Amino acid sequence: MAALFVRLFGFIEARSAREQATQRAKAQVVAQLEALQTFVDATFQPLAQRTQSTDSLQAAFRAFRLRYKRIEPVTAYYMPHTNRQLNGPPLPEIEVEEHKTFDPGGLQVIETMLYPAFDTTRRADLLREVAKFRRELNSARYLWYATTLTDSHLFDLLRLGTFRIAAMGISGFDTPACRTAIPETAESLRAIQQLLSVYKRNNDAYRQLNSRLDGAIAFCQRQPDFNRFDRATFLRTYLNPISAGLLDYQRSLSIAPLTDQRPLNATAPTLFSPNAFNAAFYAPTADQRPTPARAALGRRLFSDPILSGSGQRSCATCHQPDRAFTDGLARAFPVGSPSTPLRNTPTLLNAALQAGYFYDLRTNTLESQAFDVVHNQAEMAGSLDEAARRLCVSPAYVAAFKKAFPADQRPISADQIQNALASYERSLVSLNSRFDRYMRGQTAALNTDEVHGFNVFMGKGQCGTCHFMPLFNGTVPPDFTTIESEVIGVPAQPDNRQLDTDAGRYVHTKLDPLHYAFKTPTLRHIAQTAPYMHNGVYQTLDEVVDFYDKGGGVGLGFDLPNQTLSANKLNLTVSEKRALVAFLKAL
Repeated sequence: MAALFVRLFGFIEARSAREQATQRAKAQVVAQLEALQTFVDATFQPLAQRTQSTDSLQAAFRAFRLRYKRIEPVTAYYMPHTNRQLNGPPLPEIEVEEHKTFDPGGLQVIETMLYPAFDTTRRADLLREVAKFRRELNSARYLWYATTLTDSHLFDLLRLGTFRIAAMGISGFDTPACRTAIPETAESLRAIQQLLSVYKRNNDAYRQLNSRLDGAIAFCQRQPDFNRFDRATFLRTYLNPISAGLLDYQRSLSIAPLTDQRPLNATAPTLFSPNAFNAAFYAPTADQRPTPARAALGRRLFSDPILSGSGQRSCATCHQPDRAFTDGLARAFPVGSPSTPLRNTPTLLNAALQAGYFYDLRTNTLESQAFDVVHNQAEMAGSLDEAARRLCVSPAYVAAFKKAFPADQRPISADQIQNALASYERSLVSLNSRFDRYMRGQTAALNTDEVHGFNVFMGKGQCGTCHFMPLFNGTVPPDFTTIESEVIGVPAQPDNRQLDTDAGRYVHTKLDPLHYAFKTPTLRHIAQTAPYMHNGVYQTLDEVVDFYDKGGGVGLGFDLPNQTLSANKLNLTVSEKRALVAFLKAL
């Protein structure tokens, strides 16, 4: 009886400590929200109303952003829509299905008004943006008061905060002009450290984790320069051990990690851990998640020309496994309708880890992608219903479909074919490059030039602001549930004299901001997937790097007012370009 009482008392005591922790966390964030509100009202807004000095306004803006970083882990996690209005990209938010665009707002929009210099003729615009920020901040305060916290969600928030720093913070994603990414990274780490403190225990585990956070903050303070910051060392020595340490410490407190289905597994110690990503998340329904039998069937169908109208072409005709599932051509060769121009064949490796397909993002599942390709008159000119009838004649295929879909009593059907193909493609996850092994601690996996190239990629080269690490595609971290497209101004020919006429996403959406917009593709296995760009205009990575170094299409002289890529020259040196290409080949 006494032992039972002790256990019961211990349970009640632990529960009480947990409740006190969430209450302290809530109070911490309330204080930060109020402090940010006070700064806006008492300092930044009055300055915006009267100052003629660019320097003073920019200094206040930098302080403004640092205060925002103290709340970002919470607002990004619990109120993502509001957070976009606080610090979203300075581009229209586009709802393709509703055929609507919405004006951007927040700190990144304000940044465009202050850098490189404050134009006093735009003071009214600046004040309008500040007023919008205040309204959204007030909304965040009310939302936070109504939010119920749990220990599991708070630790999830902390770990996703470290992933946001790794994939977006150190790349300067939200600081393209003021270039304060590294001091802001230190502030984000302080915010994580402060929230973690509500779970402080007098033990080695907490002291070690807290010490790692101190070390990471100090590392940022020692290397505040954006271009010179050693991101490789920061990730390997500090941030990866912190994200893994948070998971270990959470478990030591008997706080269970969340178990919901998501692209990045909730128990992945770091962004680079084996099996960190869950391709099954992107299946349209739970019933359509891949199984070994479905993947095996899909692999067989992938190479079978029975799916095409002519019986001459299979998926593997263009997506050749020995070419990283590409075909080596500038553009895929059209059949059925030879006059229809096709685009460059993208790799299928890691294609499962994204929420949109084709260069124009016209479908959002691998199942619908398979349907589109089979029925496209310039690609396979086939019919899935007809293919199903042909497959029903084969006893071997009938048995394979029954094994893959044991609960489905129907004959072979079009949707089963789609799902089998998609299941095979979901098995083509390849995240074990030399770069991944380097990030897992194998120092010798990359040479000095390749490490330098990674630092250029994530820093001065600005590549990581669109090709998000670790997938190096446009799937937005740390949630990995949406995908970006960009307008970069790809030329029609290698001489860079004329803009390619392919209108990209505009063809299907008829939304002006998406004129010449294309999906941001993966850079993994890029050494095997030449030629490059949606039209295969460049044969080498050196040409691609040179295109970006010049500022994309606008930098080449094209009239492209909606280009989302910065038109500013990168001014990469010869050695930086060489290192950047070396790093890309390590993917």
